[in-house]
Amino acid sequence: REPTSILDAPDKSKKGGTWFPGAVLNIAECCLLPWPSQNKTDDSTAIVWRDEGFDDYPVNRMSLKELRTQVMTVANALDTMFQKGDRIAIDMPMTCNAVIVYLAIILGGFVVVGIADSFAPQEIGTRMRVAKAKAIVTQDFIIRGGKKFPLYSRVMEGTSAKAIVIPATGDRLGVTPRNGDMSWKDFLSRAAGRSSMYSPVYQSADALINILFSSGTTGEPKAIPWTQLCPIRCGADTWAHLDVRPKDIGCWPTNLGWVMGPIQLFSCFLNGATLALYHGSPLGRGFCKFVQDARVSVLGSVPSLVKSWKAGNLTKGLDWTKIRVLATTGEASDIDDNLWLSSRTCYKPIVECCGGTELASSYIQGSLLQPQAFGAFSGASMSTGFVILDEQGNPYPDNLPCSGEVGLFPLYFGATNRLLNADHDKVYFDGMPIYRGRQLRRHGDIIQRTVGDYYIVQGRADDTMNLGGIKVEALPFNVFNPLFASHETNAIFLLPEQTSSVEIERVCNGADEGLLETAAVSIKPSGGGPEQLAILAVLKDRSTSYDANILKSKFQRSIQRNLNPLFRVSYVKVVPEFPRTASNKLLRRVLRDQLKQELANRSK
Repeated sequence: REPTSILDAPDKSKKGGTWFPGAVLNIAECCLLPWPSQNKTDDSTAIVWRDEGFDDYPVNRMSLKELRTQVMTVANALDTMFQKGDRIAIDMPMTCNAVIVYLAIILGGFVVVGIADSFAPQEIGTRMRVAKAKAIVTQDFIIRGGKKFPLYSRVMEGTSAKAIVIPATGDRLGVTPRNGDMSWKDFLSRAAGRSSMYSPVYQSADALINILFSSGTTGEPKAIPWTQLCPIRCGADTWAHLDVRPKDIGCWPTNLGWVMGPIQLFSCFLNGATLALYHGSPLGRGFCKFVQDARVSVLGSVPSLVKSWKAGNLTKGLDWTKIRVLATTGEASDIDDNLWLSSRTCYKPIVECCGGTELASSYIQGSLLQPQAFGAFSGASMSTGFVILDEQGNPYPDNLPCSGEVGLFPLYFGATNRLLNADHDKVYFDGMPIYRGRQLRRHGDIIQRTVGDYYIVQGRADDTMNLGGIKVEALPFNVFNPLFASHETNAIFLLPEQTSSVEIERVCNGADEGLLETAAVSIKPSGGGPEQLAILAVLKDRSTSYDANILKSKFQRSIQRNLNPLFRVSYVKVVPEFPRTASNKLLRRVLRDQLKQELANRSK
């Protein structure tokens, strides 16, 4: 049923507005039906994929009709075991089977609980408990880089809920299911004898379809409910900003347990594009060759992936010229890495995206309708808006170069209006200022607006540092990109009273050619006093040894020359890798805590 309107803004009970009131639909069905206006037929390719280790074989293809048939089979099997509205978890890599299960759960009127396949047993159990999941669909193993890593055993340790176990390769399980659990083959057999057709469960636009989780770096992870509005927002965002079209082939290595998985799935299927999946590690040449062989036209990534591709020169000899749009999210981009990535595609544009699980989208992005700058955003996402707040919570004037915490306009299509295990208003609204008659929505990012009206995300509000008592520092904008300098005045602009760890990392990353990445954290001396700057570094060649004192000198010179001569590097440590969330965000708080403990032990 069509909505009575697009937006019911006067409904003050929902600060984000009531969107598509009166609409009734099943968003999974929308993904599975032919669309003549998109030239999307039953014979159109819905998914193209390849298994790791079969890199010299032709890519596999699944038509829209084949996808719909398999989804209906799984939905029929689910009906034999669960009640409508039951919550069913998915904890496995983003394979064809994972996509089929995801769509089948929603088609049948159940709710997906997304759990990233990297989580330890305790984290799996926490998410199952918080979401009140009745069952979990998983794999026996994860295949990465030619190695097998246990997954089902982690699920068994984390939850006693019924598990449906899919083999990672072939048709036979590599494990023996515990009592009450079920193999994929036995599960599918439950659909035997039932109609090959399936009647979708139609629900209101604001009906719950998916539960996702915040990173959970402190305390219990927030359970974020996605409604049927969220997929529409996903498809609209990528249509508007990435120009995703029918016949495109979209690839973004990700997982259904974090926000980019559902975004990528719905962005392809709702825009008539083909979803490209690589069943294996995206860090190797096999993935890069799959991008070529699948003729990917829209490629998404995260900066750490690009850094790995570049460090290993993994695209050498490959043809990536079918790509017409690149996208990146998850963490701050490195300008040199972006330049390298764009050069692989004959200098196609890279669209930066930054948002959140609770927004089902990006609030700030690049746009193909505007000039773009590497490592920067050109404006607010379609239909959204924001202001940058000073330390007193007052918005800076538009077009004024500045830096501060972002405040989102609250009327935001696709954003949450509740949390399942926390007070939504307290998390996102309490304490935020009123702007133009409405309370702004909190997101927690510190962003910088440059001279040329570009934007740079400088990190999270809780990642900022106040070093050595220095509260205001002079910083030329062209430290990061010559496009941001004021060539007429050669001006150096004052930034607000705190500097971001991301700024320091940008400078340190270029201090030595042997560096893969750095992380800047502040530590408080045990005896009190101003915070001190510590830099942790990951090397490109992790088998080599490196003198931390030499690195310390290089970091110090680079920071003094490019950032602030008053900043002093107090401590440097080389580590094999950085801790990250399932969505690949750097856990600076974990690094800070680990370093604090190490220094405390050393002091003792």
